[in-house]
Amino acid sequence: MKNLFSRTLQTTIIFLVVGGIMALALGGYFTSGSNIFTSSLITVQSWFSSRFAALQDFLTAPRDIASLRQRNSELEAEVAELQAQVIQLQQEVGETEILAALVDFSRANPENQYRAAAVIGRDPSPFLQYVIINRGSNDGIRRGMPVVTDQGLVGRVDAVIADASRVQLITDPASTVNVRLQNAEVDASLSGSITGDLNLDMVPKEPDLQSGDLVLTSGLGGGYPPNLIVGQVGNVRTNIDVDLFQHANVQPVVDFNRLQLQIVLIITNFEPVDIQPLRPEPQ
Repeated sequence: MKNLFSRTLQTTIIFLVVGGIMALALGGYFTSGSNIFTSSLITVQSWFSSRFAALQDFLTAPRDIASLRQRNSELEAEVAELQAQVIQLQQEVGETEILAALVDFSRANPENQYRAAAVIGRDPSPFLQYVIINRGSNDGIRRGMPVVTDQGLVGRVDAVIADASRVQLITDPASTVNVRLQNAEVDASLSGSITGDLNLDMVPKEPDLQSGDLVLTSGLGGGYPPNLIVGQVGNVRTNIDVDLFQHANVQPVVDFNRLQLQIVLIITNFEPVDIQPLRPEPQ
């Protein structure tokens, strides 16, 4: 009987406590405490979450860095390959434009026969003006054949082997070209120099030599065919009281500094004539 009364009392007390707590909760007395508890719980959860994320990043960082480095290497290789393709395409476009210009030039001058050749080398000496082309005696190339581009005269073949030839440029100090001035209608002599400049000599004093006059090959002397464009007259130098002839420099139409790795045309049907034995020897 005593045990039953004790259990009944405990149950009653528990119900009263629970009821009191519920009444206090419904009355809003636990709101501030609940907020403090919830805020503390969120803070603890955030702390553990940030530490877990940091630990996860620390453990996975080496693998991510290796992956990024590999991807970066792959992208660099792709960029290098694309750059090489761009350069190759630019070279192909440039060669196509040059070939088209040479074809137009050959069609505009049908009296000559041409053989295309690539410039594959240049004489390293600063005192000589020669280039090497990839056509030789196996291609029918002979010494003395003129070499041109679509712009104008380059020079002439000076030496030949089976698969290559050496071309003496008109800028070489030993080069001499007989020319005529289109506007002045007078013949003159054009010579190269160590500096690569073109000098116009033996121009009579009578014609009015003007800057910008077009200079063409005259065909005299047997070294070159006539009417090949050489360049334009630049500065005119003359002393009327002393000099017997006028002198001037000539700006060539061909850019000899950019001639290497370009394509030129060899005039194969021209037969040079050596008239040196016919010239009188000085007494």
